[in-house]
Amino acid sequence: MHQSSKASAFILGVFVFAGLSALGYLLGSAAIEYKQYDRSVTVKGLSEREFDADIVIWPIQFTAAGNDLESLYGAIEQSTVKIQVFLDNNGIGREEITFSAPAITDKSAQQYGNNSKPEFRYTAFQTITVYSKNIAAVRAVMASLSELGKQGIVFTGGNYQSQTEYIFTRLNEVKPEMIEEATRKAREVAEKFASDSNSALGKIKKASQGQFSISERDKNNPHIKKIRVVSTVEYYLSD
Repeated sequence: MHQSSKASAFILGVFVFAGLSALGYLLGSAAIEYKQYDRSVTVKGLSEREFDADIVIWPIQFTAAGNDLESLYGAIEQSTVKIQVFLDNNGIGREEITFSAPAITDKSAQQYGNNSKPEFRYTAFQTITVYSKNIAAVRAVMASLSELGKQGIVFTGGNYQSQTEYIFTRLNEVKPEMIEEATRKAREVAEKFASDSNSALGKIKKASQGQFSISERDKNNPHIKKIRVVSTVEYYLSD
């Protein structure tokens, strides 16, 4: 009976030892495989392209001065008509033009104790805004606006309100192709890294798309827009 108990204990010990050995091997193998599976590389891919803007907003601002308010309003109206006719003759439609109410300043009310009398009591400031998709026509008119200056219209510029704005509205149309390009370039970088490190490139572990940015190509060509996006992709690596 005693010998039988020893034999049973020995057999049980053998099985326990074999089981623990197998478990240790499996755990060790899993740890190694997990470590290999966890190897990764993070790369970035850039897509950058240039497109023409498709909308232009052009504020045309001019001033007039005088001592008689009624005559000043008349001068503003005459200048407005001249500008409208000029735009119309150069391919800018009436539906693309809006007019703001003239802003009148009474200088006599702004002297604040200064006894010097201004040459003109009133000054008027008027803005005509062109909102158009015909950018080529608008830019051509901009270049020839001096013709109206020869007719006595005093244009103003250089301030924030008078800056021409070019808008690109087709971002959703170009997004898919640019994202594809950025992702492809990221993979090319990852493949080069894997090759240099004697590794094989695996599946994507994680990916994120950066925000699209729209900027002017340069100061002299604000109607040409530079569109840019960067994709960040993390790939698994294996031996």
